[in-house]
Amino acid sequence: MVSTGLAALAGAFTWTFLEYVIHRWLGHDRRFRRTPFGVEHVRHHIEGDYFAPSSRKLLAAAIAAAVAIGPALLLLGGALGAAYVAGLIGFYGLYEVLHRLDHVHAGLGPYGRWARRHHFAHHFTDARKNHGVTTPFWDFVFGTYQRPGRIVVPPKLCMAWLKDPATGAVRADWADTFALRGSEKEERACST
Repeated sequence: MVSTGLAALAGAFTWTFLEYVIHRWLGHDRRFRRTPFGVEHVRHHIEGDYFAPSSRKLLAAAIAAAVAIGPALLLLGGALGAAYVAGLIGFYGLYEVLHRLDHVHAGLGPYGRWARRHHFAHHFTDARKNHGVTTPFWDFVFGTYQRPGRIVVPPKLCMAWLKDPATGAVRADWADTFALRGSEKEERACST
């Protein structure tokens, strides 16, 4: 018998797939650039610290829950269906928090460092790669994973947590993996 915990985990796993699909195709396929998500996503890449308003994200979550709950209840029954949808929507919420933290906070621990490198390799190295934000699993499945090398960030898109306020350079604890475009260190790294 399946437990509600497993149903919630299945919902969370489903979100990781949807996260990849939405980001890769609705965010980066030219055919979908004029969709509401495509427009917001292009703006996010151009402005870096821009995020769609929380009200739009809550509306998207409410619509997704409304669409998912009927089939989930029909296929899984009351408790399991509700747990599945709770896992799906809950992990979407976790994704939103993690994505915003990637941009505004230096991150804690190995996962935080990994998430930032993986995501910013997508932003600043190759937008056709690393579409997963919470996990690289689907990037491996679909062949879009790229191991991040040194990530060169345009100065106008440099995240506040990355820059040393005293020097204007990349903070020492990130200097092994990030550089600012046009900096001496970047030029040396590119010439070697």
